[in-house]
Amino acid sequence: MSDVKNKGWNVVSAGLAINLALGVLYAWSIFKGAIKASIEKGGEGAFSWDIASINDPYAVCCLAFAFSMIVAGKCQDKIGPARTALIGGVLVGAGFTMMGFSNSYLAWVFGFGVLAGSGFGFGYSAATPPALKWFSPSKTGLIAGIVVAGFGIAPVYIAPLASYLIGAFGIPKAMMFLGIGFTVVVCGLSFLLVNPPKGYVPAEPADPGPLAKLNAAKPVVNATVSEMLRNYKFYVLWVAFFIGSGAGLMVIGSVAGLAKKSMGPMAFVAVAIMALGNAGGRVVAGVLSDKIGRRATLFIMLTMQAVMMFIAMAVVNSGSAVLLVLMASFIGFNYGSNLCLFPSFAKDYWGTKNYGLNYGALFTAWGVGGFVMGKVSEMLNAQPGGLGKSFALAGTLCVAGAAMTIFLAELKPATSSEEEPSQWKEFWSEFMLGARVFVGFEQARIRIPRPTV
Repeated sequence: MSDVKNKGWNVVSAGLAINLALGVLYAWSIFKGAIKASIEKGGEGAFSWDIASINDPYAVCCLAFAFSMIVAGKCQDKIGPARTALIGGVLVGAGFTMMGFSNSYLAWVFGFGVLAGSGFGFGYSAATPPALKWFSPSKTGLIAGIVVAGFGIAPVYIAPLASYLIGAFGIPKAMMFLGIGFTVVVCGLSFLLVNPPKGYVPAEPADPGPLAKLNAAKPVVNATVSEMLRNYKFYVLWVAFFIGSGAGLMVIGSVAGLAKKSMGPMAFVAVAIMALGNAGGRVVAGVLSDKIGRRATLFIMLTMQAVMMFIAMAVVNSGSAVLLVLMASFIGFNYGSNLCLFPSFAKDYWGTKNYGLNYGALFTAWGVGGFVMGKVSEMLNAQPGGLGKSFALAGTLCVAGAAMTIFLAELKPATSSEEEPSQWKEFWSEFMLGARVFVGFEQARIRIPRPTV
């Protein structure tokens, strides 16, 4: 049993380290700033893009990342996490190599957007599922939070590293160095990602807590993706994920540019501190959701994010570097919570057997949210006072997302297609139960009996 437990933590460590490499996505604002400076400077070898298209590789990357998760999730379920992560490492290396050989718009859209984005999806999808399978449901939030924290905290070292490499060697060589490093790390660690042996049942702690006891009484369900798509909870979660991720990615992709006005060449510090908040949100939300429930934690985080978006409307015009860094860290914290809560929701509702594919389908909300919110933000920012409008829109959507959590009042796993006719009755039942929870606070969720349908 000790060997099994040790292997479980080895898988968690490997997943964390892989995500530390793949988290270069969140350092895009550093690359974006360097490209913009090259365009403005001009000369031989300079980037010659349309200034309005600078963010396109990042937007395409978010989409490729999200939708590759569906294919990668299927691979993870069929061929295992190790081979899936290996494919991800090769794709990321190929993408950065292409960027190192060319500064053309198409090369970066395909290299960073399609290849690296797909590589992120394959590597990311392979890291969390095997880790969750080694531990009891009472630790789902904690384990998911630890593994995905690597992706969030990565800019703490990648931002200054990328800034140094670009300043010392130029953009092309910097991309080559980063590509080689990421390929070696991801491919090397991929072999440590292993699923537990067939029939393995993780040991429960002596006191798993009231939520774990509540869920232990429910039947174990391993829903297929078609069964998941017939359950209304999937669509509630998808829209909430779209809102939470879109609002956060809108700020993450632009934080270095916002910080440069007040921090100059030290703008990467804002990126690094936001990354600390991003990683912290994943772990804290994971632990909190294990204690008070996923729905309550999601409601708290989306509400906090709404407040921060409205505060940001004043902060970005204040010119204060301290306020900007604080704002970025809190927005990153709330955003990071999404990347822990939604994989936990997926395991709670639909089980682990088809987890890779099921969470891959849900994760499309992350990519679509980042793409749509990024594009809308660019359009609004081109108008007078557009930055404030972007934050106001994001804040309003976060309020709507928080309100939607009422439909996730009970952590009941999705059922098989045999119970499909009762889905709308269950929807109404959850709505009424959720309304009572809001009145009686979270403790009422356990005390109030489920209405009969």
